[in-house]
Amino acid sequence: MSRTVLRSALVASVAAVALLVSGCASGGAQPTASDAPAAEEGYITPGKLTIGTGEPAYEPYVFDNAPESGEGFESAVAYAVAEELGFAKEDVVWVRTTFESAIAPGPKDFDFNIQQYTITEDREKAVDFSSPYYEASQAIVAIKGGKADGVTDLAGAKELLLGAMAGSTSATTVDEAIEPNTPQLLFNSNEDARAALEAGQIDGLVLDLPTAYVAANFYIENAFLVGELPAAGVPDQWGLLLANESPLTERVTAAVDALREDGTLDALEEEWLSVLSAGATQLK
Repeated sequence: MSRTVLRSALVASVAAVALLVSGCASGGAQPTASDAPAAEEGYITPGKLTIGTGEPAYEPYVFDNAPESGEGFESAVAYAVAEELGFAKEDVVWVRTTFESAIAPGPKDFDFNIQQYTITEDREKAVDFSSPYYEASQAIVAIKGGKADGVTDLAGAKELLLGAMAGSTSATTVDEAIEPNTPQLLFNSNEDARAALEAGQIDGLVLDLPTAYVAANFYIENAFLVGELPAAGVPDQWGLLLANESPLTERVTAAVDALREDGTLDALEEEWLSVLSAGATQLK
């Protein structure tokens, strides 16, 4: 199925929620002249909001690798934060980074970066995070006809050779929620783990649930979603990433908090992600 079909299915399924999002975006207090971001210090370019994301950026977070469209969960969240900060859409500038380069210590070429960054104490030693804009669960993707086909509970999952990206919440969930009989294989990236699954080197791949759904249905041939895993350890909460001790951290956090309180984040999650996670089997 094409990305266009996926987008059409999402839009058709959540038209009513889209209206709610529109209402959330326009119903709050509008920035006053004293709130004008151009007059504030800390932005990479005065009068502009520079946002980083991945290259490429994937559905359902960014559609067609075009964050400027506003289509996709994280693209929509970014523009909602921009509006809360007082920026018009045309004043948002997008830049691309790798996942690792953005999270490494040092200066940044963005005001904040959004690409599914889990907030952890270790990462907070090198960068800042906003308050969470999303909390993710984890799921297993596998190839039809393989060893994972027919697995319906955690006892079955224990018998699988699983893979995940090193240092990820997915990897932590495998160890703590599944406790597999065979140690999992860790990879430098989800792309490497996907290649291992397609090559038959692992029985299942663990990803966050929205990504797992899209991978199983649109990216990995002959794949299926085995099921959703229980939470393990600290919740997988995603935050907007900023430079260490950024002067914008408090402002960006306040914007995220406002969007959570007025229901905008819930509405965007419902619009872009609920269709993807509906009906996933809970592995217990």
